[in-house]
Amino acid sequence: MRLNDLDERIVHALAEDARRSYADIGQEVGLSAPAVKRRVDRLRADGAITGFTVRVDPAALGWETEGFIEIYCRRNTSPEAIHRGLSRYPEVAPASTVTGEADAIVQVFASDMRHFERVLERIAGEPFVERTKSVLVLSPLLRRYGSGAPG
Repeated sequence: MRLNDLDERIVHALAEDARRSYADIGQEVGLSAPAVKRRVDRLRADGAITGFTVRVDPAALGWETEGFIEIYCRRNTSPEAIHRGLSRYPEVAPASTVTGEADAIVQVFASDMRHFERVLERIAGEPFVERTKSVLVLSPLLRRYGSGAPG
């Protein structure tokens, strides 16, 4: 489903703060609160909006060490298997399959170097992982799209 301009503006307003009132969003996009609610209900029914969630700043958890882990998988590892394995780690922010040599890349937040190392070791020990390669972030330069990450 491709969103029209008005629906896209409503979705962006909700993405900024899903707790905003329909009246507040309506003021921003030029609709009444009931009209915004109808559109949100339709967007949910159509699957354009799949849910509402809380984004937590990793620093609020004391997780100020950030790194990326490239994952190189054993042969014939499905994306579903990677997802299942990584979903158990609360330290993993986004994780994606990628093109290139690595099969997936994972962003990890940890409290310190030792915590990052423990997460790296646990991920490297997953049965589908052949090897890993990691890098640590020195200074975040630009953050967009509600990553919930510091910076």
